[in-house]
Amino acid sequence: MLNKEIPFLRIGIPLCLGIISGLCIAPGSLFFILSGTSILLFFCVSLLFNRQLTNPVYGISIMLALFICGLLLYTIEKTGISVLEQKETIFTGCMSDYPEEKENSFRIIFKTGSRFTREGYEKVNGSLLLYYRKSKDLPVLIPGDQLIIRCTPLEIKSRGNPYEFDYRFFMENNGIRYYAFIDSGDIIRYSVPEHRKLIHRALMIRERIIDMFRERGIKGERLALVAAITLGQKNMLDPEQKQHFIKAGVMHIMAVSGLHAVILSMFIFRMLFFLKGRFNIIRVIITIIILWIFAFITGLTPSVLRATLMYSFLQVGNIMKRPVNGINSVLASAFVLILVRPSVIFDAGFQLSYAAVIYILCFYRDFYLKIHFRHRIPDYIWQSAAITIIAQAGTLPLTIMLFNRFPTWFIFSNIIIVTLSSLVVIFGALIPLTFPVLFLSKFLAKVLDFMTGLTERLTEIASTLPVSTIENIGITGIECIFLTLTIFLFTRFLLIKKSLPLQVPLAALFLFVLSGTIKDITTRKSSELIVYNSIGSSAIGIRNGNILNIYSDTLPAGQEVRRHSATLNLKVRENLLDGNTIQIKAGGKKILITSTLNTWLLKTASPDFIVLTGKKPVIDRNIQSEVSPEALIISPEAISIYQVNRAVSKINARKVYYVEKQGAFYSRL
Repeated sequence: MLNKEIPFLRIGIPLCLGIISGLCIAPGSLFFILSGTSILLFFCVSLLFNRQLTNPVYGISIMLALFICGLLLYTIEKTGISVLEQKETIFTGCMSDYPEEKENSFRIIFKTGSRFTREGYEKVNGSLLLYYRKSKDLPVLIPGDQLIIRCTPLEIKSRGNPYEFDYRFFMENNGIRYYAFIDSGDIIRYSVPEHRKLIHRALMIRERIIDMFRERGIKGERLALVAAITLGQKNMLDPEQKQHFIKAGVMHIMAVSGLHAVILSMFIFRMLFFLKGRFNIIRVIITIIILWIFAFITGLTPSVLRATLMYSFLQVGNIMKRPVNGINSVLASAFVLILVRPSVIFDAGFQLSYAAVIYILCFYRDFYLKIHFRHRIPDYIWQSAAITIIAQAGTLPLTIMLFNRFPTWFIFSNIIIVTLSSLVVIFGALIPLTFPVLFLSKFLAKVLDFMTGLTERLTEIASTLPVSTIENIGITGIECIFLTLTIFLFTRFLLIKKSLPLQVPLAALFLFVLSGTIKDITTRKSSELIVYNSIGSSAIGIRNGNILNIYSDTLPAGQEVRRHSATLNLKVRENLLDGNTIQIKAGGKKILITSTLNTWLLKTASPDFIVLTGKKPVIDRNIQSEVSPEALIISPEAISIYQVNRAVSKINARKVYYVEKQGAFYSRL
């Protein structure tokens, strides 16, 4: 089956394993030369077994070749981003997208081309994340515009809190490793290119379509919602709008995905109903072309590319009268995306999109046929509910791991809101097509405005229902893998009779429970000190087993603490830091939490760890230390670090750790 029906599953797994291994190892050229030579020798040896029924040497050679290929592709991608020094440098490059307006600045993605050195211009790969201070001097920048700028690159860093979203890793996978601050004086030259890249033109078309919506009377929050649902432009949304959609469990309609591509392809295909019979090939070609145009305009997101590639594969197979396996087409589209950008497998959108689609292809039909309705409307509702339930089952482990929450009303909200959003997508596509016909485009815009407002209102109601989401639940990566396997096998066992024995899903369930048990046992038998890297506040955690004592200057503690406790199933006990000195003994270690430090306090406390808190921590200039603490940790909200630096050396700490610069602090106790 794997060889004939779904070959891309067999070749995709070792390729992905090779990419994942790139997270742990970064081999040099010699390793790949030796590996390539060894694999060639394996292939030569495999020729000796060609006359036998099976050739295990050839199979092993293929698996090794794909594994090394994945590792090589990921290594090339990572090393392809140039290393920049933290000093003022002149760069040439171009705009990758429109500037995104923030509260006090504009956020600009700048694709670097070269940098100026003493020897001349040197090629630079990667992009810079620029923050331009708001002023009237900012020129009107559009994608593809050429710039020469002066800036000091700073390396993007994650906050490093336990089980938190790794922002640095995410940005690096998108080709951005550095950021910088600029103002009008740092833009040395600005010019308009003679020819723009296709991707830049697509972004300009997207902006023009948003202007069309605006010119036809759609404004404010509804314009932001239309732009998000139809074009994937979420920069205009308010944070409150996003929260409503997240809590209602329909945030996926704002991320242009395969759902939008399916809606659009079905609409176009039916609009071309008159092209039948021998003209059907023209119908298919027009649909594929429009779908690819849509994919370019929406920024070539992995989910849209997946749907577009899959649709293209399926339709080409039908034209050639060679039926294509749906799952193999999905995996083939993933294989293409991975070859182009290996790190795409770490994107949350990629993982969620493919998990949902694979589950739908595997189980939707069997699940839908369990209940039969004679009338069309109940049947349509059941179809929507069945797709929602299956897709949610496929993405459940990832949703819990990535977002620490689960929407409880997802079935009802998806049936109603996804249906409305489908109409929004269709009408959003019709307005640009009918824009020259004023009365028609205005009428369509009014209908679109009404449906968008209704969508927003219903989403707000769904998000405020009792227990709309289960918050603060979490699992580790290993638990996520085993839970995904468990749900998949149990779903297959329940829906497809005699597909596999009961022992198989039970074994997967045992592995899931075992991984959770090992996590709990490991947690209960250990203690640690954590100084969280929170924004503008202090949060110090002392964990004894599954009890997490939090000392914070704000109650309740921040999201960093909630995510940590949810993932490890910790019981949190919160204590308010009110400026007083706190001395704690845990795991045989003495911990001192204070905003002021002097000789007397050091002598009486004799701490192993010192945590300096407050915005203006003070160290006595004449401090003398007879002890040598393991670490002096300066909490992230300290704004007068330069005052602390002068007296740090007198404390004789083995390590001085600045949480804001170096990330959250961990130490076993």
